[in-house]
Amino acid sequence: MNLFTGEASRELFGQQAGMPAVVRAMLQEAQEAEPERREVLLWTARAAAPDCLPTYYLLCKFYATRRDFELSGRVARRGLSEAARQADLDEDWRRVSHAAADFSQPGPARFWLFMLKALAFICLRAGEHGEARALLDKIQDLDPGDSLGARVIGALAEAAAPPPRATFRTAARKPRP
Repeated sequence: MNLFTGEASRELFGQQAGMPAVVRAMLQEAQEAEPERREVLLWTARAAAPDCLPTYYLLCKFYATRRDFELSGRVARRGLSEAARQADLDEDWRRVSHAAADFSQPGPARFWLFMLKALAFICLRAGEHGEARALLDKIQDLDPGDSLGARVIGALAEAAAPPPRATFRTAARKPRP
């Protein structure tokens, strides 16, 4: 069970039956490795099988845990791109419609939606509130039943949103007598 998503990873990523054994071994080794070794193993696994979606998730999580939101966001965008390619979705997440795929079934489309959620969280943590809100709006459109739990991030976004700017109006001054 994945504590972050509340789902078994096979439900999120699909069966990954085509995952090369060497990549599977690297990912398993990375779970127990020290951070420096984990990073090397994850990037090596990604290089060995760039179409293997779990490596993007694990790299994204690795960098987010280290609070390196720039790298985490770049990995999330790469994962989005690869999942979009596999699911035959538009490269621009803003143009993806509910009719483009069944986002409730395991596989690349569901992974794509999950990476959109991860990117929203990363943007929120990086202080990019506008982009986080736009991503969350798209997720709500594509997953109105909130099967991935994006409403939790939405609540965090609302709590972290900067206060509205005060506008100052100059009152009409009365002429002095």
